[in-house]
Amino acid sequence: MDQLSSPMNEVNIMAKLADLKDEHYHTLLALSVAIELLIEKGILSREEIARKAAELDAFMVPPPYPTV
Repeated sequence: MDQLSSPMNEVNIMAKLADLKDEHYHTLLALSVAIELLIEKGILSREEIARKAAELDAFMVPPPYPTV
């Protein structure tokens, strides 16, 4: 059995994936809080955010990641 497919290596990979998911959640939560505060304070509207998101998303065509 080579070292790349060892059970311990698979456990380590799964642990790293779990850490990334947790970090992603906290990043998304912080971003959501910031957006909501900007909207509540009247600095930005949901429409402005949606428009800018669509504009930036247009730069990502085709997406740099595989899609299903």
